Amino acid sequence: MDSSTDGFFRGRRLRRSAAVRALAREADLSPAHLVLPLFITPGKGLRREVGSMPGVYQTSVDEAVRDAERAARLGLGGVILFGLPESKDAEGSGAWAADGPVQQAVRAIKDAAPELGVVTDVCLCEYTSHGQCGVVREGTVDNDRTLPLLARTAQSHAEAGADVIAPSDMMDGRVGAIRGTLDEGGWSDLPVLSYAVKYASAFYGPFRDAADNAPTSGDRRGYQMDPANVREAIREVVADIEEGADMVMVKPAVPYLDVIREVRAEVDVPVFGYQVSGEYAMAMAADARGWLDADAVLTEMLLSVRRAGADRVVSYYAARYAERVAAP
Repeated sequence: MDSSTDGFFRGRRLRRSAAVRALAREADLSPAHLVLPLFITPGKGLRREVGSMPGVYQTSVDEAVRDAERAARLGLGGVILFGLPESKDAEGSGAWAADGPVQQAVRAIKDAAPELGVVTDVCLCEYTSHGQCGVVREGTVDNDRTLPLLARTAQSHAEAGADVIAPSDMMDGRVGAIRGTLDEGGWSDLPVLSYAVKYASAFYGPFRDAADNAPTSGDRRGYQMDPANVREAIREVVADIEEGADMVMVKPAVPYLDVIREVRAEVDVPVFGYQVSGEYAMAMAADARGWLDADAVLTEMLLSVRRAGADRVVSYYAARYAERVAAP
């Protein structure tokens, strides 16, 4: 039989070698697509590994600058900063302190690596004594009382020189409150990346070790999304864009690839996926036991998020991936 006219689909023609596979590849993954989280703690010369996240550290500002400079050399798309304050209170006032860990880190990183994009996470959970993402009144997070505190935090990050403001709290109306404060303060050009779709996920456990933000009582299901819902995700995204969000995030990423796909189809703003701590920790733990190859698994996860439609991916694996692809 003439193989050129036999009617078979010969998919193997495009898989026969690495060179051909590269030419036929539908989704790509480069360091520029990745954003690296950094956890900033008070002090100097501090680098404490997070027990549940091998290779991830809580660092003082000077050490975070070293990590940011490395990220810039590796060609990463940016870093996103989370702060661990010296003390906490009921309102999370450390979140907007001018000398807070995030504010100090923004200034230092922009001085050392001005070309690197610096995103700041805006939430109160790392700063509140109760661990909730907003002000608690009579056992419930008070959405509207929380909004001005989030806006104040965003303003402090803008004053420090952040490139992107990323509210992750999931309070209703927070994008509008932040956008209004930024515009009134002269930062109308500063973009907002909203965690528009943040699920009440079981995959956040290791992050709570890294950020020291586990709730002292209750949970966050009253404001984070139900994992069963996808149509609600679209409503959240549309509402945040109408309030002034320039980019949107889906968190977690891999368990919610269908949501990323739906969001990508619905809107034309940049879409981020967050490869969260639980995804990272599972791969690293399985690797330690010899069950899986963490590099292969985490790379495949990242590629799946890109394939689903995410323009950028926040990942604890970002720097390690960049080093691997840069290796001769």
